[in-house]
Amino acid sequence: MGNFLFKKFIKNYEDVKNPQVRDSYGKLAGIVGIVSNLLLCLMKMLVGFISGSIAIVADAVNNLADASSSVITLAGFKLAAMPEDEEHPYGHARIEYIAGMVVSLIIIVVGVELGKSSFDKILHPEPLEFSISVVIVLLLAIGIKIWQAMFNVSAGKKINSLTLIATGTDSRNDVIATSAVLISIIIGQIFQIQIDGYMGVLVALFIIWSGISLVRETISPLLGEAPDPELVKEIEDIAMSYDGVIGIHDLVVHNYGPGKIFASIHIEVDSAVDVMISHDLVDNIECRLQKDLNIFATAHMDPVNLCDPNREPLSHIISDAISDLDGVLNFHDLRIVPGPTHTNVVFDVALSPDCKISKEEITDLLCSKISEYNPAFFYVISYDMSYVQKN
Repeated sequence: MGNFLFKKFIKNYEDVKNPQVRDSYGKLAGIVGIVSNLLLCLMKMLVGFISGSIAIVADAVNNLADASSSVITLAGFKLAAMPEDEEHPYGHARIEYIAGMVVSLIIIVVGVELGKSSFDKILHPEPLEFSISVVIVLLLAIGIKIWQAMFNVSAGKKINSLTLIATGTDSRNDVIATSAVLISIIIGQIFQIQIDGYMGVLVALFIIWSGISLVRETISPLLGEAPDPELVKEIEDIAMSYDGVIGIHDLVVHNYGPGKIFASIHIEVDSAVDVMISHDLVDNIECRLQKDLNIFATAHMDPVNLCDPNREPLSHIISDAISDLDGVLNFHDLRIVPGPTHTNVVFDVALSPDCKISKEEITDLLCSKISEYNPAFFYVISYDMSYVQKN
């Protein structure tokens, strides 16, 4: 059903890297969410008032909140698609994350209010009116919510939208909540035990927990999370696929929202090659990254002297020295600068954010190893923080 809607209402639906196609996915998901959740809300409200079940009414209000969330999602995708302007040269794509945050906060507020109503039901219980129609409506609601979850998660994965995946997760949670309501009604009918209020509280707590989880998920990209390791590998694979590239390092990826990714990367090339040829090489890599991954990339060219006889042995010495140091990732930009009295060995060491070893300890170790190789060699070490994570 989901693929049918994608094909029916989205032109070029398979071209998910196209910003316009991505925007169409978000708008379609928002419209589908509004219609289906309003339908569920009306059905549950009617059944809830007939049966006198606060848990069903609570679940109906939750569907109303879901419909409101779909409105916000729809507006978020529309605003996120606005073009760049003078105040926002990187575009407005992060509005999608803000929309997800607003949806998450609404879910928490609704959960708190439903918790209050359910607790009052515990203090003042009332018998429920059981009917087959109630069971049928709730089973139908569970089926629709299962479809909603699959639809939103499928759309979210196709366009890599955290907001739609979160919406799908929320629909999955609603399946659990509605199932709990149905169980309370059946138990009340069979055993004459009024657990409706208690189930309502559980539903409310589940909604609150879901909202808090969604807040954590949506706030992460706003704070500036590490890029997807698969994306990092794709960037590295593209750069290393070109003849003439010796190595890469200092990859930094900035996410300004879905479809608005900027990156910078240092590319090592042979210093003996004509600079114009090397410059053309890094230009081609930049163009390839934009064409294949829709990433606006800036590549910095680092010349490496492959003919220096000390380069290979020093590389092995430094690699062996840092291989057992937890949190020390690698080294790069090795340059050997000879002078009349001594030679400077210049290089950078990349550290992970959770590295517990001090720079002084690392420096002392590398200094001793370099001195063992040649006492006339002095070290000049710079330390970099790695801004990417890998599988």
